[in-house]
Amino acid sequence: MQTVTIRIDGQAVEARAGESVLEVLQRLGHAPPALCHDPRLPPAPRCRLCSVEIEGQHDPVNSCALPVSEGLVVRSDSPALQAYRHQWLEALGAHCRTEDLERHPQKALHQALRAQGIAPSGQGSRVDDSHPLIHVDLARCISCQRCVRVCHELQGQDVWHQLGRGEGVQLVPDSGGSLGASHCVACGACVDACPTAALVDAGGLQPERAERWTRSVCSYCGVGCELELGTVDEQVVGVRPVLAAPVNKGHLCVKGRYGQGFAQSSRRVLTPMLRREGGWEACSWDEALDEVARRLLALQAAHGADSLGVLGSARATNEDNYLTAKFARHVLGTHNVDCCARVCHAPSAAALKTLLGTGAATSSYDDIERTRLFLVAGANPNENHPVVGARIRQQLRRGAAQAIVIDPRRTELAELASVHLALRPGTNLPLLLAMAQVVLAEGLHDRDFIARRVDGLEAFAASVREWTPERAAVICGVEAEAIRHAARLYAGTRPALCFHGLGMTEHGQGTEGVMALINLALLCGQIGQPGAGLNPLRGQNNVQGSAHMGCEPGSLAGGIAIEAGRTRTEQVWGRALPQRPGMNLMQMLDAAEEGRVRGLLVLGYDLALSLPDSQRSWQALERLDLLVVQDLYLNETAARFAHVFLPACSSLEKEGTFMNAERRVQRVRAALRPRGQSLPDWQILGALAARMGRGEGMQFASAEAIWDEVRQVWPDGAGLSYARLDRGGLQWPCRDEDDPGTRLLHAERFGHGVRTTLRPLDYRPSPEVCDADYPWLLSTGRNLYQFNAATMSGASAVQSMRPTDTLDLCAADAERLGLREGERVRVRSRRGSAELPLRIDARLRPGQLFATFHDPAVLLNRLTSSERDRWVHAPEYKVCAVQLERVPD
Repeated sequence: MQTVTIRIDGQAVEARAGESVLEVLQRLGHAPPALCHDPRLPPAPRCRLCSVEIEGQHDPVNSCALPVSEGLVVRSDSPALQAYRHQWLEALGAHCRTEDLERHPQKALHQALRAQGIAPSGQGSRVDDSHPLIHVDLARCISCQRCVRVCHELQGQDVWHQLGRGEGVQLVPDSGGSLGASHCVACGACVDACPTAALVDAGGLQPERAERWTRSVCSYCGVGCELELGTVDEQVVGVRPVLAAPVNKGHLCVKGRYGQGFAQSSRRVLTPMLRREGGWEACSWDEALDEVARRLLALQAAHGADSLGVLGSARATNEDNYLTAKFARHVLGTHNVDCCARVCHAPSAAALKTLLGTGAATSSYDDIERTRLFLVAGANPNENHPVVGARIRQQLRRGAAQAIVIDPRRTELAELASVHLALRPGTNLPLLLAMAQVVLAEGLHDRDFIARRVDGLEAFAASVREWTPERAAVICGVEAEAIRHAARLYAGTRPALCFHGLGMTEHGQGTEGVMALINLALLCGQIGQPGAGLNPLRGQNNVQGSAHMGCEPGSLAGGIAIEAGRTRTEQVWGRALPQRPGMNLMQMLDAAEEGRVRGLLVLGYDLALSLPDSQRSWQALERLDLLVVQDLYLNETAARFAHVFLPACSSLEKEGTFMNAERRVQRVRAALRPRGQSLPDWQILGALAARMGRGEGMQFASAEAIWDEVRQVWPDGAGLSYARLDRGGLQWPCRDEDDPGTRLLHAERFGHGVRTTLRPLDYRPSPEVCDADYPWLLSTGRNLYQFNAATMSGASAVQSMRPTDTLDLCAADAERLGLREGERVRVRSRRGSAELPLRIDARLRPGQLFATFHDPAVLLNRLTSSERDRWVHAPEYKVCAVQLERVPD
């Protein structure tokens, strides 16, 4: 790193090239106030409080916008500067009251007033409490424009606007009235940026009370944002983004900031419980573990090891999940182990591993700022991966990149896209086959890349020859010319980066759909270079890690196939692995329904609420002789079907690591002590193994000790020591302590060799079709304010933003049916029915419906299909034929 030497107040100081003088002063600990400056944004001087004197210049200079240079001589605290700052701060004190300094001591203006000994002189207030998570008092606004800029330049929402000039300047939300009526998405960036009490947290957060701040990782989506948790008296009272975090770059979404209260929820179950004839009874850990051990051993003896199964958790750490997989194989003696990746991105992992040799994202989030074209397929990142969505949106708004969006709904990114292919749900494969046909028919493929890295071109070309855009258009419901335009744009724009989500994978041909994306990238050479590649937007915080740690019946830790990793793992474990193949989650449920699987241990996964075709899923769960649930709350699975409940710690209460969707492993740190009698998942599993007489190899002194064993069995992760991860997350492969990690896969070779082969694919329509009795097509998914089964979000302040599910349809359909916003409607499929309120959504096309699934009172998955992907058995949540009617008053 290049450095320069400057002089500040008579002292020689070494500075990094590219730094501003303000940054140097802040690092030295004696920076002047900088009320309009935000480190996440380019300098835009307004307050001039950070001005310094420069030798050879007549007027003071804003230090926030002054880059260092060799020999620069700076005076930061002359009498003239002191007088100016004092005078200006006295004027700004009219925007504060004395109690503001006491209630919000961390605000920049309040710190500056205290430092100068200036008493606030403000009197009035202009309070707006219409937003449940952000408190507004515009009488405290000093017109610094930080909220305006951070909303525009970081989040890209443009909620805040400053109108007028001089004394008449006013800050207003885009509603022209209250913040609650605006387009605010409650990311809280404006609250972070505001130097006064004009914008402060509500929703139970009081960061000024925090006595300690702990750096950790958000436990919601797979983006993996780093945050700091402010705590006092074992309560989370503040959340703020880590400014230097490589993933989120000082930003959070609504759930990251306001959704961390779940650990202290009164809903937590904090003692082990056994179900007796009269219902649930609290018991000791000894009683609970002895009961589970006795019943597991009895089932194993009577029906064999494969009558048992274990499900890991995407909300648990890598260390928890590694020990979960080890418990299944080492203690129970079965490969019957899986996790929720089965019902979301198992198709992505299978397709990527089959065609590219590695079942994970090929690129990094930083490629967002390197690409010139986004292909966003079956994903709505602005709601489901909001920080990544904001980064993509900003690139499109700046004109730095274009986008092709493949989605039935006109999402926020689709509004900004050059091409929006609003296809019928379930027709991804014909659309992508037609795009490949155009690329080959028009000679747009990358001949050089194919010659060096790709086989099977002739057979693949023959397989797509008949898939003209006209043929696909009839099936997909999009115009043929739009398909041609998208194909030409993707092939002709370099580099192009693909992100895909559950709209690609949760189909009967989910795996083949992802394979079609990979084929297209290989044809066009859009892989193995900065700004290009293929990236599944993994749903939950550690769903990549849970499967990668071996919670998958066909793989060991590191995603290594069982036979490929058998010798190494058996050497480290000191025990032979089972020989019989294991069952995945869906196969285990089928086997439970048939009486072949008798016992199931489930960690942090609400099967009853989230599995499709609830009636069939519940029949399988009811037949189990033993169902043990290890979780924070008595979720639907536990409440309805479990025999034993074991209270686990949340991620806020334990040490470990998470693995995000870009293959980055990051440290999770305990901000709170474990509540009640709750324990980390790995400790529970170790204690249970000991009671079963198989505790050897399952006893660890710490999460770090488990991770060190992971590194022994996973060569590509051997360099990911805690010591290195404490300094910041790293992306695998990272093979030794000197390896910097791998930001980009497949630059020179694929995971299985230098070359790969294109995969011909055949389209098979979903058997779930609309007819006269079920004329509407329903897809299900998440929304911004709730997360999956709402285990965490429903126990936090964000619950107020979206308390129940809604059925969304377009205005034209609502008018035709005589339905109004907020009315309760009944939706019925061939499997069941649900009642929920109606919401008018302009993003939907006529004939299509969308609904979320987080509310157990609605239980939307009574409707969804039992159709599954033929490669990995992922359910088809996105295609469901239904009828619709008003619920009588």
